[in-house]
Amino acid sequence: MDQQHPRAHDVPVAVPRPLRIGVVGAGRVGAVLAAGLGAAGHRVVAAAGESDASRQRMAELLPGVTPAKPSAVARASDALLLTVPDDMLDNVVTMLAASGSIRPGQLVVHTSGRHGLAVLEPARALGARVIALHPAMTFTGTAVDLDRLAGCVFGLTAGPAERALAESLVADLGGRPMWVPEEMRTLYHAGLAHGANHLVTLVTEAMEMLTAAGADDPAGTLRPLLTAALDNALAHGDAALTGPIVRGDLGTVRAHLVDLAANAPHTLPSYVVMARATLARAVTDGRVVPLRALRIHQLLEEALADAPVPEVETR
Repeated sequence: MDQQHPRAHDVPVAVPRPLRIGVVGAGRVGAVLAAGLGAAGHRVVAAAGESDASRQRMAELLPGVTPAKPSAVARASDALLLTVPDDMLDNVVTMLAASGSIRPGQLVVHTSGRHGLAVLEPARALGARVIALHPAMTFTGTAVDLDRLAGCVFGLTAGPAERALAESLVADLGGRPMWVPEEMRTLYHAGLAHGANHLVTLVTEAMEMLTAAGADDPAGTLRPLLTAALDNALAHGDAALTGPIVRGDLGTVRAHLVDLAANAPHTLPSYVVMARATLARAVTDGRVVPLRALRIHQLLEEALADAPVPEVETR
């Protein structure tokens, strides 16, 4: 039987260190990651960013790096970071591949949480080594983020030949690797968005409720409560649930709904949706008996039917 030889993309290759780093999309994420890799000993040689904000970040985080076109950035780099919005990534990769800016052996790394390796296929077809490397952190786009990279989890997807390299890049940034299968990238990203992005909306609405109730420092009022709730939820899951829903306090829930409708009606739909989800979890673990849960559920349904529908700006 003929011996099967591994495919070229399955064979680990030596990568020059320090790497020449190029970044396309010097936004909040790209400028910080490039600066982090620069601090780890790599050389940031080129960056592309068209907005005034991007150019300001480059001046502050990547001093000495002159803004360039994406194709020039790709040609100048050993490791190309693509830190553009998710919906632009496919077009950017296709454009760079078609322009001849990608070469065999080059590292092409994107930071999208949603996308895996499939979106990088045009680069991989040209012989590039492709990696999906997503930092599970929110960014300000300032030097403050550099310290926050320490211990940050990076969602990684890569082929066998690139796994060690992907982990090496994460180590250079001070982070921790989490391997995400290609087919689970979207679910992984949805979990992060639900936990972090929607949390911002939840907290902001809670502050608006407290402001309407007369609180002069709603953030200071919530901070110790939210800190304890988050720590307990991360440590104990559903066992950390407290409050009127879990206690089955129908009267308190009814009073909440009445006052929200009168004083903060724009928060009522999200309150009801989260209350229903909380109720379902409390019923599942036996802390609210079914009959009481049914009465609370009916109350919530009635409130939701009367709640204003939030308007979404489409322009």
